[in-house]
Amino acid sequence: MEPAFAATAPEAELESALAPVYDLLDVEPVVGRGCALETADGRRLVDFYGGHAVALLGYGHPRLLAALAAQAEVLFFQSNAVPLAIRELAARRLADFAPPGLDRVFFVNSGAEANENALRIALGAVGRPRVIALEGAFHGRTAAAAAVTWRARWYGFPRAPFDVRFVPREDPEALARALSPGDVSAVIVEPVQGVAGAVALSDDFLRTARRLSEEIGTLLVFDEVQCGMGRSGEPFVAQAAGVTPDLLTTAKGLAGGFPAGAVLMRRELAARLRRGDLGSTFGGGPLAAALVAATIEAIRDEDLLANVRARAEQIRATCAVGPVASVGGRGLLVGLRTRRPARDVQRELLACGFLVGTSADPNVVRLLPPLVVSAAEVDALAAALAGLPT
Repeated sequence: MEPAFAATAPEAELESALAPVYDLLDVEPVVGRGCALETADGRRLVDFYGGHAVALLGYGHPRLLAALAAQAEVLFFQSNAVPLAIRELAARRLADFAPPGLDRVFFVNSGAEANENALRIALGAVGRPRVIALEGAFHGRTAAAAAVTWRARWYGFPRAPFDVRFVPREDPEALARALSPGDVSAVIVEPVQGVAGAVALSDDFLRTARRLSEEIGTLLVFDEVQCGMGRSGEPFVAQAAGVTPDLLTTAKGLAGGFPAGAVLMRRELAARLRRGDLGSTFGGGPLAAALVAATIEAIRDEDLLANVRARAEQIRATCAVGPVASVGGRGLLVGLRTRRPARDVQRELLACGFLVGTSADPNVVRLLPPLVVSAAEVDALAAALAGLPT
């Protein structure tokens, strides 16, 4: 039998049906194993970018493959109209992984959706018209998430859904002034600003944001979509900084590569929600839930937080070479500050067999490797950097 959608021309001759909205690298991965990728033209790359921090356990991780196969065999999908034991298990695993006190979970599909719902919860609970965000922030491309994204260009929306005030990062006085009118429902921060260039906020600033928010009766939201799920060397930066926000968002590597996001919240906020206040067709579906639980179990059972801390220290000790002037970020959300344009360094590393990212800062190469990255792979990256022109 002929396939229903048989190609009518050689693949290379077909015009792409995709909307041309991405600036694509000249590389096509076809197979992934561990931190390594094989490309369509036969190259082998070590992936130090992980698909924007999504491939948290690398590629082909046996625990993820087994969880996906087992769950798909018994129940491929059901919605939130019915209870699911696997969804309850995933929520329990995530709540236990999170800072104490954030013990209620709402599952969604992406980081932008998680931030959208966290802001909706905060505005509904506090009832004030304004949100504070930080300069340099990136929170997503949906309406509310774009509103709190620095210089978002609004993605075509005519106006923001609420008032937003941006304050400089690491400026507690500016934050206090922005809060002083008493019209703020939420302060939203990325403890490590990924898109900005892996800019880590200080623990002191995060603690000050917690104190000031409590004093004014404002909710504090941590966006740990990129820096969370063990990437900092702790489950979340919140634990590393000793700060528990009122809401915390996570996505990216939450399910090891399967689309999944979540909002974690204090139980008193969850108690204010009524049936129908939030919703998501695919959020917390059985495949995603099985992979969330498996990802967290792998981080725990394989002691991956210790590996993150060791590899992060190794990167900082060895990778300020060649075109790299300094190393910033936190854990395995790393910013290599380059003396030359980061895109040039990215292309040169790709030619050497390493996939890395860039950022909004034209002189920062961003590293987001899987948590399973090895000492030998870091050594190889450092050697490649040392061989590049300064």
